[in-house]
Amino acid sequence: MDEEMATLDANAIWELVTLPKDQKIIGCKWVCKVKHDANGSMSKYKARLVAKGYAQTYGIDYKETYSLVAKMTIIRAIIVMATPKGWSLHQMDVNNVFLHGDLQEEVYMEQPVGYVDQTHLNLVYRLKKALYGLKQTLRAWSDKIGQYLVTSGFQTSNVDFSLYVKKTNREIVIIVIYVDDLIIIGDNDADIFDLKKLLKQKFEMKDLGDLRYFFNIEVI
Repeated sequence: MDEEMATLDANAIWELVTLPKDQKIIGCKWVCKVKHDANGSMSKYKARLVAKGYAQTYGIDYKETYSLVAKMTIIRAIIVMATPKGWSLHQMDVNNVFLHGDLQEEVYMEQPVGYVDQTHLNLVYRLKKALYGLKQTLRAWSDKIGQYLVTSGFQTSNVDFSLYVKKTNREIVIIVIYVDDLIIIGDNDADIFDLKKLLKQKFEMKDLGDLRYFFNIEVI
C-alpha cells in the first residue's frame, strides 16, 4: 500500500482541494491480490487503490467509456503468422497502465483509508489522471497509447482497432494491445529494439522479452 501511494504521488495523479459546492465526491477502496507467474508460483503481493466508479454520473464526471481490446482470434492469428516466417515475438507490460491516461472531466475522490492527511481532513482529491475503477479509465489509456502510435507512424488496422501496423519499404512492425499487455512482432529485430526503447521512454513499461505467456496461452 505504501508503494502504491508512492507511485500515485510520483505520477501527480491528484491534488488536495476543497470540494466545490456544485460537485460530488466518490469513494475509494483498497484491493489486495496475490500475483502468480506462468508456472502458478506466487510472484508478488499487490495492493491497488481503486475508485468507486459506480458512484459516477454520466455527463458530469464521465462521458464515453468504451475502449478497444484485441480479440483473441487476432492474438492467435498474429502468433500463427509470425511462426513460419521466423519473426520475433516480443511482449511488454505497462506498469500502472491506467495512470497514463489524462482525465478530461472533473472528478473528486475522498482520501484513502490509512492515508488521510491529518492536517487537511476536510479536503478531497481532485483527480488529474485516470485511476483504477473510474468508468473512463480504459478509454483514457486507449486514447493515449493510440495517439502516440499514430504520431509515430503506425496505422490502425481495419480488422481490429487494437492492431497497429507500421510498414516501410522492406520492413514491418506490428503491435497488438490487450489493456496493459503488448505483443510486438516484425521482420527486423533492430526496428523492434528501437520501438521498445521509445515506448519505455514515453510510458513506464517493462520489457518481458520473448513472448512466453499471454492471456492463458503458453507460447513455446
